[in-house]
Amino acid sequence: MTKNKISRRSFLKNTALVGALGTVGVGNAALLSSCGGNSSAKLTPLKKPGTYYIPELPDMAADGRELKAGIIGCGDRGTGAAFNLLAAANGITITALADTFKSRVDACADSLKKEKGIDVPENRRFVGLDAYKQVIDSGVDMVLVATPPNFRPIHFQYATEKGVHSFLEKPICVDAVGYRTVVATAKQAAAKGLAVVTGTQRHHERKYVESYQKIMEGMIGEITGGTVYWNGGMLWYKNREQGWTDGEWMIKDWVNWRWLSGDHIVEQHVHNIDVFTWFSGLKPVSAVGFGSRQRRITGDQYDNFSIDFVMENGVHLHSMCRQINGCADNVSEVIQGTKGSWTTEDGIRDLDGNVIWKYDHEKAKTIYKQHNPYVLEHVNWVNHIRKGEAIDQASEIAVSTMAAIMGRESAYSGAEITWEQMTASTLNYMPADLSLTEKMDMSKFVVQVPGK
Repeated sequence: MTKNKISRRSFLKNTALVGALGTVGVGNAALLSSCGGNSSAKLTPLKKPGTYYIPELPDMAADGRELKAGIIGCGDRGTGAAFNLLAAANGITITALADTFKSRVDACADSLKKEKGIDVPENRRFVGLDAYKQVIDSGVDMVLVATPPNFRPIHFQYATEKGVHSFLEKPICVDAVGYRTVVATAKQAAAKGLAVVTGTQRHHERKYVESYQKIMEGMIGEITGGTVYWNGGMLWYKNREQGWTDGEWMIKDWVNWRWLSGDHIVEQHVHNIDVFTWFSGLKPVSAVGFGSRQRRITGDQYDNFSIDFVMENGVHLHSMCRQINGCADNVSEVIQGTKGSWTTEDGIRDLDGNVIWKYDHEKAKTIYKQHNPYVLEHVNWVNHIRKGEAIDQASEIAVSTMAAIMGRESAYSGAEITWEQMTASTLNYMPADLSLTEKMDMSKFVVQVPGK
């Protein structure tokens, strides 16, 4: 681990400024910038132009060859992603659906027919844990994978083997085995020239993209640390109903079970962790954290985490997330640099607190019609497919997902967890006795106790 070459005086001034600013944020294209204060000083870029990726984000994808899409995971997110894809481009139809449960497949099919006039026939509605193979084998060009996160690595792997382009909802894995599967598959997808885009939609939100570009241009100087938050209310849950098997209940209530979701630090808070790993280009060396379960009703997860990450160059990232009603909410990111700071709502401030750059939302409204990043991520995906250009977002998002996994395992165990330790781990959350019809060993699904 290299030492951070920042003076103690500069570091204290910078971190004090972060505390004073709290939570705030920024924006998109250079022509959408709004600047103030003294911004004329010569900047030293963190990266040279052309060495980092800035997506093109037009309102819609360019017209081109007709594309057939399949949906794997037909719940709210999968159905929503289907409509986002259809809004992103012309010449796309959805030809196959898959889910563990028939009711979800049919509900998605009904919505597509009612809202878009797309009729997915019964013989292309596939049900069961292996239904993803039938969708991928049905002749689709592209698949949207929105199943519970633990299943995503094997769905991505099969799609890549068959030469199908993938959109992967975040997070893209929940454990070390899944992480290694994703990383290896991403290399195979790149070798095949496939377009792989992930559901970390901030990578396609114009204000975040332009914020990233400004930081790469050197507007906050060298990055010295950050704090990221997803503190919000409790998510949905499903009480067990009579007649449901163990596996059926857990999958229907998946967002509350760590083997399915990875716990909320992985399933939800990965968005915020990802902003820091994306902007900084750093991965964590180690993580020490804690968490607890206070008010969660079903499942075996925690409902709060606080993690201290040490990054590759020695700077620290503080990660905080909570899913408890009635508490102070905060979903944002703060990144501190030697020349200033960036926050999610305020943009970039210099060390004296002056706003020197801010995304111009009003001007953006006069230039663009489409502002939904959930649509724009599909615009980018379709454009890459039609141009025949590979894109690999899976490898990048694998880093932020693994960071969240490290934080979770540190909180569960009370131990310091290192990158080398976790990426080489045999940790595998997939139950060996997974069944939709038989009893499972439910004694394995217990709330973790640190120090044991």
